[in-house]
Amino acid sequence: MTLQLSQKEEQLLQDQQNHEKICIEKYQQYASKAQDPQLKSLFQSFAGKETQHLNTINSMLSGQVPLMQQSQQAQQSTSPSSASPSASKADALLCTDMLMTEKFVSSAYDTAIFEFADANVRQALNHIQKEEQEHGEGIFNYMNSNGMYNTK
Repeated sequence: MTLQLSQKEEQLLQDQQNHEKICIEKYQQYASKAQDPQLKSLFQSFAGKETQHLNTINSMLSGQVPLMQQSQQAQQSTSPSSASPSASKADALLCTDMLMTEKFVSSAYDTAIFEFADANVRQALNHIQKEEQEHGEGIFNYMNSNGMYNTK
């Protein structure tokens, strides 16, 4: 079965495609800049997941109906690291930017989900949004456990 997208649906997917490309680029760049090996690993992992998201979006744009599997991503544990204070400050800036990015991207998926007629597309977008939220949670947990995000 071929997916027939309306003009609006295609534009929304193109927007999400651009968001995913930016996320991949940022996660890859930030992984190379991160001082803490744990943060570097977290960013590399998320870059891989964003690549999967991009592949799903590209498939939909080429007319393929997505069939999603349940998320099998486990949150990485985030025990405090022993990064230096200057590294922590630089890493905190990278984390803050990526957390803001994930909030924006998740919100964009939230809006897009309601604009699609095909239930399989809505399910795929919902799946991706859930993983974006998990990325945000992973970054938050890292920041919180390393004294970079005060919830009090």
